Amino acid sequence: MTGNMHQTRSEHDQDQEQPAGRTVGPHARLILAVVIAAAFLDVVDFSVVQVALPTIQREFLAPLAESQWVTGVYGLTLAGFLMVSGRAGDVYGQKRLFLFGIVLFTVSSLSAGLAPSLLSLVVSRAIQGIAAAMTTATASAILAATFPEGKERNRAFGVLVSILSAGFAAGSIAGGILTAAFGWRSVMFVNVPIGAVATILAQRFIAQNGPRTTSKRLDIPGAVTVTAGLILLVYAFTIAATDGLFTMQAALPLGLSALTLAAFLAIEYRSKAPLMPLAFLRRRTTLTANVLSLVVSSSAGALIVLTVYLQGILGYSPLDAGLAFLPAAAIFFFVGGWGSSWLMNRLGLKRVLVISTAFVTLGLAMLAPLPVAAGYLGILPGTILWSLGASIGFPALAIAGLSGTKPGEEGLASGLIQTSQRLGFPLGLSLVLTVASTFDPQLGLTGFRYAFLGAAVLGAVGLGIALRFRSESVPAFVDGPTHEFGSVGEPGDPE
Repeated sequence: MTGNMHQTRSEHDQDQEQPAGRTVGPHARLILAVVIAAAFLDVVDFSVVQVALPTIQREFLAPLAESQWVTGVYGLTLAGFLMVSGRAGDVYGQKRLFLFGIVLFTVSSLSAGLAPSLLSLVVSRAIQGIAAAMTTATASAILAATFPEGKERNRAFGVLVSILSAGFAAGSIAGGILTAAFGWRSVMFVNVPIGAVATILAQRFIAQNGPRTTSKRLDIPGAVTVTAGLILLVYAFTIAATDGLFTMQAALPLGLSALTLAAFLAIEYRSKAPLMPLAFLRRRTTLTANVLSLVVSSSAGALIVLTVYLQGILGYSPLDAGLAFLPAAAIFFFVGGWGSSWLMNRLGLKRVLVISTAFVTLGLAMLAPLPVAAGYLGILPGTILWSLGASIGFPALAIAGLSGTKPGEEGLASGLIQTSQRLGFPLGLSLVLTVASTFDPQLGLTGFRYAFLGAAVLGAVGLGIALRFRSESVPAFVDGPTHEFGSVGEPGDPE
C-alpha cells in the first residue's frame, strides 16, 4: 500500500511540481477542465441568481432592499475571503482547500434550494461566497503550478477567461429558462450535479501536494483583520453605488475598513509568519499588476450604467438589453480565449497591457457622447473597443499577478490579484455613479455622459500605469534564484 501511494504521488507530481523548464503533464488538460468547472459554478451562479431575484422577492414577499442581499452577501463574502483562502492553500495544500471549497459550494447550493425563508437563503448564499473564494483563489494557483510560465500558461488562462465570460452570458439565459420552467429553486439545484462531478475529477487528477510554504500555520489575526477590512470595503462601495460615495452611509464603513486594513498591515509587520509578507507587496511587478487590475476592472462598472441607458433612455426591454451585449460576450470568448495568449506569446506582457488599456480608454471615450438618435449603433463601436481591450487585458493581468512566483507563493499571489479584480467592479460603479449624480442629480442623459467620461479618465490612468510596467523575476522575501518569465516577460526590460 505504501509503495502504491508513493507511486501515485510521483505520477501526479509530474503535473504540478516539476522544476523550471518542465513540460505540461499528461493530466494537465483534465486539471484545466476541473478548474474551469469550479470557476464556472461561481460565474454562472452569480448571473443565474441575478435573473431569478424578482421571483425570489415575490415568493418571500420581501422588500427590494432585503431581497438584494441574496446577491449582495455572496459578493461580500467572496471578495472578503479571497486573500485568506489563497494563503490557506499555500499553508495547508491547494488541492485540499480546492476540494473543500467545491464540496462546501455544492452543499450550500442544496441548502439554498431548500431554503424555507429569505434569511436562510441569505445565509446559504453567504456560505456559497466563502466556498467560491476558496475555489477561485486556489484554482489560479493550481493552474500556475500545473502549467509552466510561457505559452502553455498563457493559453490556459486565456481559455479559462473565455469560457467564464461565455458562462456569464449563458447564466443569464439559463437563469431565465430555469426560473420560468421549474422555479427559482432550480437555479440552486443545478449546481449540485456539476459540483459532484467536479469533486470526483479533482480528487482523481489534481496532484495531492502538501503545504508549499515554510510556514506551518495560518496567521489568524491577519486573516481576521484583512477579511473584515475587505468585507467592509466592498460593503462601502456597494452602498456608495446607490447612496453616493460622499454620504454618511458609505463613509462610515469606508472609514472602518481603512482602520481595519491599517491594523492588518501593522499585524503583518510584526508577525513572524505573516499572511501577506509586506516585502511581497513591495515587488514592483506585483504592486503594478494589482493596481492595474483594480483600475481596469473598475472601468467595467460603467457597463452597468450602459444597461440602464439602454432600458431607461432607449426603451429596451431587459431581454433586449441583455442581447445587446452578445457581441461583447463573443469577443471575450474568441479574442480573450485565443487572441490574448497569441498576443502575449508574440508581443510580451507589457505591450499587451498597453494595447489593452488603450482600447479600454478609447472605447469608454467613444461611449461618452451617447448619441440617442443613433440608437444601438451609436454605442456599438465603443462597446466593441472596450471588449477587445478588456478581453486581452484580464488574462494578461492574471498572468502578471502570478509571474515569477515560487512554490509557496501561488495562493498568495492568486488571492491578491483576484481580490483586486473583485474590488474594482464595485469601486468603479460607485465612482462613475457619483460623477454622474454630481453633474445630473436625476441621472439622466447628461449624467450618463459624464459617467463614461469619468470612466475614460480612469482608463487613461490605467494606460499610464501600463506604460510604466516593468517585470521583476525574484521576490524580495524568497531566497534563491527563480526562472525567467519566458514569453510573458517583456524582452529587453531591465530587471
